[in-house]
Amino acid sequence: MSSIVPVVSVEGLRVRFTTPDATVSAVNGVDFALEPGRVLGILGESGSGKTVTLRALIGLLPRGHSHVEGRITVAGHEITKISEAELREVRGTKIAMIFQEPMTALDPVFTIGEQIAETIVRHEGVSRADAYRRALDLLEMVQIPSAVRRLNSYPHEMSGGMRQRAMIAVALSCRPAVLLADEPTTALDVTVQIQIIVLLRQLQRELGMAVVFVTHDVGVAVEVADRIAVMYAGRFVETGPTETVICSPAHPYTAGLLASTVLGAAQGQRLDTIPGTPPDMTSLPPGCSFAPRCRFAETGCHRALPPEFALASDHAVRCLRVAAGEIAVAEP
Repeated sequence: MSSIVPVVSVEGLRVRFTTPDATVSAVNGVDFALEPGRVLGILGESGSGKTVTLRALIGLLPRGHSHVEGRITVAGHEITKISEAELREVRGTKIAMIFQEPMTALDPVFTIGEQIAETIVRHEGVSRADAYRRALDLLEMVQIPSAVRRLNSYPHEMSGGMRQRAMIAVALSCRPAVLLADEPTTALDVTVQIQIIVLLRQLQRELGMAVVFVTHDVGVAVEVADRIAVMYAGRFVETGPTETVICSPAHPYTAGLLASTVLGAAQGQRLDTIPGTPPDMTSLPPGCSFAPRCRFAETGCHRALPPEFALASDHAVRCLRVAAGEIAVAEP
């Protein structure tokens, strides 16, 4: 049992969105703890609840239309209980986020330098001259070419890769303890993706941050994460060390994701696919949400949600195949 106090602790997180016509159950009972200096990769297809989980962690869900249950603690602050004013103080200093598309996350009418400096002045109360000096240091740290010139550039004057690096600089401007990364490489070409992944991993190790990295790309998850949580229909269906989950997947959905990727596939070989479609989040089935698409599903899978079974001290899975002995449970 680790004696290190987690910098992020999530217990029983549930998020629902209400509309006049329906209630969408986006996150349905998520639990995890993340220690300083560690990287958790949340892996799953679109619509599984990954981004909603991140936005709940930083308190960016729309008030009035979203209902959050459970407990979220970040660096000693209980996110679900503090006021909006307190939350604004926590964002940036304790927890920050890299958004999926920097072109919409960055303000088009302010220069990159102005946007970074504004964050530093707001949270640390330094002079604007000192904030600009720090902004320049940050642009150099994230390896933006001609950093002095780019300090006075607008977002539209920069390439996609440079905008993403600038977004990382904004997120790191006040040295947060926790960094949330919402598919930060999705809109980039492969070469730039690799550069951003390497940069994020390097900065994470140098600064000792805890990182929650959301992706649907297995290859990216392997490169950045110490642990992987596989998400389906708003729940973690498998969690464990990256090598264990990738090399010995225990949940049929995890195995399906790995089989449907080109990672390690021979040229010309037909990829496996997961049959069916993701569930309707306004009307989830009573049992395992993956059961309608699972080739191993039996009657019991459709009746009740499977509990979490421990395959090892650090590897857990929600699947009745464990209870049936089809997957061996490690001795404690």
